[in-house]
Amino acid sequence: MTSTRPTLLLVHGAWHQPAAWDRLRAELDVLGYQTRAVDLPTSGPDARGGMQDDADAVRKEIAAIGGPVVLVAHSYGGIPASEAATGLSQVEHLVYLTAYQLDRGESMLSFHGVPDPVEVDVLIPLTGDPRTAFYGDLSDAEAEAAISQLSDQRLQASADRVTEPAWRSIPSTYIVCTNDQAIPVSLQEKMAVRATDVRRIESGHSPFLSRPAELAALLDEIVTARG
Repeated sequence: MTSTRPTLLLVHGAWHQPAAWDRLRAELDVLGYQTRAVDLPTSGPDARGGMQDDADAVRKEIAAIGGPVVLVAHSYGGIPASEAATGLSQVEHLVYLTAYQLDRGESMLSFHGVPDPVEVDVLIPLTGDPRTAFYGDLSDAEAEAAISQLSDQRLQASADRVTEPAWRSIPSTYIVCTNDQAIPVSLQEKMAVRATDVRRIESGHSPFLSRPAELAALLDEIVTARG
């Protein structure tokens, strides 16, 4: 690995934890990449704060790397990643993995046409069927293990609005997950038009678990082609 190869900084989605990236990180390690995974404060057993707190956590990790960075954000993680990287010259590329690539003044809730809640200082219950929504292409045992690692999530993170998104000044790639049951392909495509480039992977919402080697190879292609 050359000294100019970027570190991949991985930003997890809502309800998830950094360990969700472990399979992908192992595959990226084989390809010679250094990786780091952000621990977002709005998700976890002691969930606190809002999207800006998550963005601060991303900024701190970028600063700690001290060299070129490619941000890889999943689902909700695209929002604090966009907010954090603006103006940071060491961030060379943004990758939105079926992620929210929002514009100025948008929040996750507003993007879905949901009005701002009266009270944001609450946790979002994990409702519905996470097995189908997040892990439809995992085995039952793998899905059960992944579900057991899900944590509480703060509502404020979904209500906070983006100020100046980094994708307006930093090149970006959107990875559409074509079998995603959590963020429909039509919504992914709506956000993907904001990216510099669009790629696709035949997976559900969590290819870092279901197709880690394939996703690692795709990220390698994106990093190699950047700039």
